[in-house]
Amino acid sequence: MENNVFEQMAKRYDTEERIELAKVIVKEVRPEIRNSKSKSLIDYGSGTGLISLELSDLVDSILLVDSSKQMLEVAKAKISHKGITNSKVLYSDFTQETPVLKADIVLMSLVLLHIPDTKKILQEMFNILNNGGKLIIIDFDKNDKIHHPKVHNGFSHEELKKRLSEVGFKSIEIKTFYHGNRIFMNQDASMFISSSIK
Repeated sequence: MENNVFEQMAKRYDTEERIELAKVIVKEVRPEIRNSKSKSLIDYGSGTGLISLELSDLVDSILLVDSSKQMLEVAKAKISHKGITNSKVLYSDFTQETPVLKADIVLMSLVLLHIPDTKKILQEMFNILNNGGKLIIIDFDKNDKIHHPKVHNGFSHEELKKRLSEVGFKSIEIKTFYHGNRIFMNQDASMFISSSIK
C-alpha cells in the first residue's frame, strides 16, 4: 500500500473542527441505528473512530475498518482508554480486496468522496450486509466550487440514489441535514445522510 496521506495525518487528525463535525454526524446517525442492540456494525473508512466509537452503546459489536494503520492505532488507543469492549479494528482496503465479512449495518462517513469507483464500493457494501441490513452514508452534497483530482466534489441525491438502486438497495432515503462553513476543502458545504436497506 502506498504511503497514504492519512498515515501522516493520523497523529493530529482529531482537530477541534473534526471533533465538532463528528458530533454533528453522530447526532444524526444515532436515531438511524436505535433498536440495534443485537446488531453488528462495520464502520468503513473509520479513521480514528470519531464517529463509530460514539455509537458503541447502541449496537452489539463494531468493526472499524480503515486502510491507514496509523489511524487505527489511534482508534485502538481510544478503545482501550475508554474501556469499550465491543469494538475491534481491521486494517483493510476494500477497493483492493474485500475480506469475507458480514454485518447488519455499514456506516461510511465522509469516505465515498475519496473512492474513485463509487459503484464498485457500494456493491461491496451490499454484499457484506446481511439481508435487511442497512447502509448509512454521510457525505457532502455536490459542490461546484470544489475541484480536486483525488476527491469527488460531493454527490447529487439523484445520482447516488440511482447508483444505490443499481447495486440492489431498496427504500433509499437521502436528506441534507447540515450546512457548515469551510467544512469541505475549505469551502462552505452541506452534508447529507443516506440510508438504504438491502
